[in-house]
Amino acid sequence: MITLTNITVDFGKRILFKNVSFLVQSGDRIGLVGRNGAGKSTMLGIMAGETIATSGEVSKQNSIRLGLLSQDLTLDLTKTLRETAMQAFEEVLLLHAEIDSIMHLLETRTDYETDAYMDIVQRLTDANDMYARRGGLTMHADIERVLTGLGFEAKELDNDLTAFSGGWQMRAELGRLLLLHPDCLLLDEPTNHLDIDSVRWLEDFLSVYDGAVVLISHDRTFLDNITNRTIEITKTKVYDIPASYSDYEEIRAERLEQQKSLAERQTKERDRVQKWVDRFKYKASMASRAQSRMKALQRMEAIEIDDQDSSSIHFSFPPAPRSGRSVVDCLGIKKSYGDKNVLRGVDFTLERGEKIAFIGKNGEGKTTLAKIIAGVEPPTGGTVTLGHAVAVGYYAQQQADMMGGHHTVYEVMEAAAPPPMRTRIRSLLGAFLFRGDDVNKKVGVLSGGEKSRLALARLLLQPYNLLILDEPTNHLDMLSKEVLKEALMSYDGAMIIVSHDRDFLDGLTEKIIAFRVGTLREYEGDVDTYLKLLGDPHVADAPTPHEIPLHHAVAPDKTPAQLREEQKARERDKRKAERRLLEIENQIAIQEKAIADTEPKLADPELYKDPVKQHKTITAYDTAKRVLASLMEEWSTLMETVSQPTED
Repeated sequence: MITLTNITVDFGKRILFKNVSFLVQSGDRIGLVGRNGAGKSTMLGIMAGETIATSGEVSKQNSIRLGLLSQDLTLDLTKTLRETAMQAFEEVLLLHAEIDSIMHLLETRTDYETDAYMDIVQRLTDANDMYARRGGLTMHADIERVLTGLGFEAKELDNDLTAFSGGWQMRAELGRLLLLHPDCLLLDEPTNHLDIDSVRWLEDFLSVYDGAVVLISHDRTFLDNITNRTIEITKTKVYDIPASYSDYEEIRAERLEQQKSLAERQTKERDRVQKWVDRFKYKASMASRAQSRMKALQRMEAIEIDDQDSSSIHFSFPPAPRSGRSVVDCLGIKKSYGDKNVLRGVDFTLERGEKIAFIGKNGEGKTTLAKIIAGVEPPTGGTVTLGHAVAVGYYAQQQADMMGGHHTVYEVMEAAAPPPMRTRIRSLLGAFLFRGDDVNKKVGVLSGGEKSRLALARLLLQPYNLLILDEPTNHLDMLSKEVLKEALMSYDGAMIIVSHDRDFLDGLTEKIIAFRVGTLREYEGDVDTYLKLLGDPHVADAPTPHEIPLHHAVAPDKTPAQLREEQKARERDKRKAERRLLEIENQIAIQEKAIADTEPKLADPELYKDPVKQHKTITAYDTAKRVLASLMEEWSTLMETVSQPTED
């Protein structure tokens, strides 16, 4: 379908990739991955024919149709949302006009028995068949299905594009491409402006798409659920393995370990042979053999170890200063923008040390409530009360607007730093990969990923006991996201995070606040628990979700009524533990059966002739063992809970 041969791209002394070759075939689901700046978007542009390589060749099958979602929009803003989507059906509309023309021609003819008349009838039949095959009969229904799947409301389809933000305009362009149904979709960060519901819809759409898909994404879950092949760009090279991203990482890690082991063995062998040669090369009886071994040593090709870009941010949040038990108490919060009511009298309470995720469709009020709590935006009605000694650290989506594009990286940090921290600014920036002259760059010229790293660095200038993070992962690569997640897992303060990244949220928060039509619903557990409630097939093993009403903090001096409520809560917890025990026992049986079924496969020599199958089988076996151990540990903990009396 698309063949890239010896592709090289350089910008002066900077080489993005050199002599890179690979093939995109029909049915491929390729994740194009790599660190920020590795050249992923450039590679996608080369495949689409919009970027010219320094050298090399790109060949494509005749008449192949490509659809590119770029980060740089070129939409016609004079059109409505529906008209933009209709652009995908230009051929269908031409066919419709041809059918109308043929129908009009037939109405003027009366020579029904002639060959000429029958030729016109055949043209009409062919045009109608083509019209149906190209989607003409379902065109309007398809437009509504795709656009509503991406989060638009049906009543918005005839709104001008200028009525939508840049993120929603990106969704409109994505919808047009999906409706175009090209032979190969080239998607650059398609989930960046999507909420969880829309991401899941896009996953379902792409999973059954009958063309090829090449996508750039830093969303591990999205990649794992769609791709069957991973191409990584790193250190001017590409590594191409037929596996989803998580499987690819494991295969690459194993391959790297094997290379290091072989290289180490080769080094030892070289040293051994060299010592033998040095010992005997001057002995007449051994000179010829020493010479022979020396030549063999010179012919020995050094084992290459794959290059890896291991540069990464590294940091941890300062210990959170102790605050009052109640960190945030929102009562009857309302927020309106003109006639649009975003929040309709919501209550929300956050206690010391709690970590909560805001989840919901874009436009439902997640960012709005985050801004109100952070004090960035006032509510239309209701009150926000911060607890005793609460210090708020806020990370906003639009970092450039908040930091000022004309300031340098160092100036932004200096302006936000308290006096004791000013001597540490350079070392802190170095931890976020701003080194040397990078600190003198203007914020306005930074990439999205660099702005995100700078905003995170600012959060470390002083200690906070409440972090409010609004889509912090949008411009971070995989490794940086993992470092951020580890830091947040270790953070001991309260946290509110707005995110659509399921892998990032997995295990990070203890409660989910779901936004629906201006109201809130609270759920115990993390994002997998919540998605199980929505019937997501990818999280079938998540614990059973339990919805609870929003509540306010209990005062330190408890009334008898409050004590009775606590007693009831303990009884509910015990009943919940008993139900969970039954689930765990069933899951333990499933894992034990999986282990027993896999062990004969591991004993079969045929397995080891297929490296990918071998890797997947061993990985599945190890995973089952780990899951079983985790289940047994949880079972023991729950047994202690169930066996304890609930009476005070």
